[in-house]
Amino acid sequence: MVLASADRARNLEVFCAVADSGSFSAAGRGLGLTPSAVSRTLDRIEARLGARLLLRSTRVLTLTAEGLAYLAAARRILADLDEAEQAIADQGAPRGRIRVSAALSHGRICIVPLLGEFVRRYPNILVDINLSDGLVDVAAGQADVAIRGGPLADSALTARRLGDNGRTIVASPDYLARWGVPQTPEDLTNHNCLNFSFRRAEPVWPFRRDGVNYALKLRGAVEANSGDTLSQLALDGVGIARVGDFSLGNAIAEGRLVPLLEAFNPGDREVFHAVFVGGPNMPARVRVFVDYLVERMGARGEP
Repeated sequence: MVLASADRARNLEVFCAVADSGSFSAAGRGLGLTPSAVSRTLDRIEARLGARLLLRSTRVLTLTAEGLAYLAAARRILADLDEAEQAIADQGAPRGRIRVSAALSHGRICIVPLLGEFVRRYPNILVDINLSDGLVDVAAGQADVAIRGGPLADSALTARRLGDNGRTIVASPDYLARWGVPQTPEDLTNHNCLNFSFRRAEPVWPFRRDGVNYALKLRGAVEANSGDTLSQLALDGVGIARVGDFSLGNAIAEGRLVPLLEAFNPGDREVFHAVFVGGPNMPARVRVFVDYLVERMGARGEP
């Protein structure tokens, strides 16, 4: 007689409990069954298979070779059932911890303000966000989702475009009053140009003149690993900075920073992606988080 799926799954649970505990009584206590009910279940399994799975004595239960093979298969089947049930449950109400990695400035200004609405929308998801300009290894499990700017390295990871951002050269009115307003990119060689301290060995700023792109190596007294810091230094009158527009906030509109050399701006834009391990087994919490970022950050389509 063919057993119903639920009965077969229950039989597998009983067998695994006996194998793990080493006795019918202990297995029964864990499953809410009497020792005799456990014994009858094992008898039915062996009868159906036509094989002895356990050698029973008054003191010990020993798995036969067939029993060991059946135990390995039973554990694999039960694990698959648990995974399938969790996947279905996640589709209805995504849950669990999602680890997110983002750069300091972009994460603080562009990602963190979006989290409040996300956690209200998905109250069963715990967002664990780490802001750092160091790269994490998503493929190795160091994060579930990483927000990355600039060109992506070739990898087996999945990436979805979140949007892009321009860059502007800025200085404070106080700095310009003291040191003068540069009229051409070459004038910057006489100014304190604040640079990033990561990603490139040489401080290079790109420009365009008469339709031709070129770059200048510019130096200054301070380097920093975030556009947020460079923007603050520019606001404090320390020097001139070239930073992502997202880190400027309302400083230009409010007159606290002045855009410079816009006629020479090459129009380059930094693209941001959400990077994660995709595929059919991707947790629902990762899928809904990435979908939410794409929705809120205004990207359209795939990269």
